[in-house]
Amino acid sequence: MSAILIVHSSFDGQTERIAARIAGVLRRSGHQVEVRPVDAHPSVSGFDAVIVGGAVRIGTYARALRTWAREMEPALRMRPNAFFSVCLSAAGPRANLEEAQRCVDKFKAQSDWEPHDTRIFGGALPYRRYNMALRLMMRFIVGRAGGDTDTSRDYEYTDWDAVEGFARGFARRVALVHAA
Repeated sequence: MSAILIVHSSFDGQTERIAARIAGVLRRSGHQVEVRPVDAHPSVSGFDAVIVGGAVRIGTYARALRTWAREMEPALRMRPNAFFSVCLSAAGPRANLEEAQRCVDKFKAQSDWEPHDTRIFGGALPYRRYNMALRLMMRFIVGRAGGDTDTSRDYEYTDWDAVEGFARGFARRVALVHAA
């Protein structure tokens, strides 16, 4: 059994929900898991493996996530690690996986961290939770991309089976490293 840290940066809560789902899968696989927001400045000390998750908004991740990953890069490199990105461009009508991958590549360059594994998951569009200004901005951006613009409802594009598959694969890799 390994101690695994999941660090996340979430704008509207979808990345946090994905981190919690990953944690559940890892716990069922016998690992001890702690989930922490990046704003808590978690240390990777005492953990055997680390998963980092970040939400993309308007083509970028939160500055705190980029800074944390850059600061922790030497420690991350020394243990099994993975990065998951949560991005509207990754799913839904007219998904643009190339754009989602560009965001990940930019993050890796800015943080000087090369994760052992990287996954991109579709996010959510919680129009009803946005303030008026953000709702209108997101509707404009999503509409230009051909996406869902009915602001009277929320949309979720996360493939939960893919999230759980990612978590199971990470659990297996960590178990193999821990057994060696």
